[in-house]
Amino acid sequence: MTETPGNEVDHVHRTVLLQEAAEALVTDVQGHYVDGTFGRGGHSREILSRLGASGRLLGVDKDPAAIAEGVRLSAEDARFVIRQGSFAQLAEFVAERGWDWVNGVLLDLGVSSPQLDDASRGFSFMRDGPLDMRMNPGEGESATDWLARAEESEIANVLWRLGEERFSRRIARAVVEQRQIQPVTTTGELARLIEGAVPRREKGKHPATRSFQAIRIHLNRELEDLETGLLAATNLLATGGRLVVISFHSLEDRIVKRFMRDLARGPQLPRGLPVTGRMAEPAFRLIGKAARASEGEVDENVRARSAIMRVLEKVV
Repeated sequence: MTETPGNEVDHVHRTVLLQEAAEALVTDVQGHYVDGTFGRGGHSREILSRLGASGRLLGVDKDPAAIAEGVRLSAEDARFVIRQGSFAQLAEFVAERGWDWVNGVLLDLGVSSPQLDDASRGFSFMRDGPLDMRMNPGEGESATDWLARAEESEIANVLWRLGEERFSRRIARAVVEQRQIQPVTTTGELARLIEGAVPRREKGKHPATRSFQAIRIHLNRELEDLETGLLAATNLLATGGRLVVISFHSLEDRIVKRFMRDLARGPQLPRGLPVTGRMAEPAFRLIGKAARASEGEVDENVRARSAIMRVLEKVV
């Protein structure tokens, strides 16, 4: 499926694991669902196509362009409503709808193709543009501002911890030296700076890949939001409800995998503690194995190659 957002640049977005995610999520066609990462609405439209007349879907996204697309969808389909913010705010948004629970939550993590392809957003080193990287440009600190003020040690720590960048210290030192001459304000400037600081390259990977990822994750608090959002989602699930998460890199997937695994194991109680069998039973179970995009989907959309989908169901 392809989509084009309503802006001046015609960016094509292919929704990853479209059918697989919707099929895993929708267990009750009259239920209440949340698409916590609306993007350009690919998953939401597929979910709505599977819902009955009484089914409802809440979309959430930080990006103003996504919100504009969501408003258009809500005008087309009264079963859908959009809210701007982070999926970490799920409890608040669901309460606003008057829902006590939901039948499913979908999280499609990371940055979307339209965001990467729009040079004005500053997410990609492949297109020169303002060094911003915020999911919501109206909130928080831009990459330019952060790189202009952060201590060298902080920059190095972010690049190492969130990008697993081996040359984080070299890159941080280069940024600090450069900003003493003039600030780094464009994606092209930062990419060239990183290229000059990295002595060895990974085959098939641009030297700036890990650093751009790390800075984006840091600025948008993506891992913090993920941890909060996972807990909020599972607290909201009705019995039989499902949490479906698609992640695109190891840091995200590690958090999702451990979170789901721990819930599916149930309470780890000390030996000898007097408990009934029901008290020790897990309230959640894993559904199937981690799923990946098919070869055909990867051939059509290279960005799907790193996608991993995990599904958790509430059983009691």
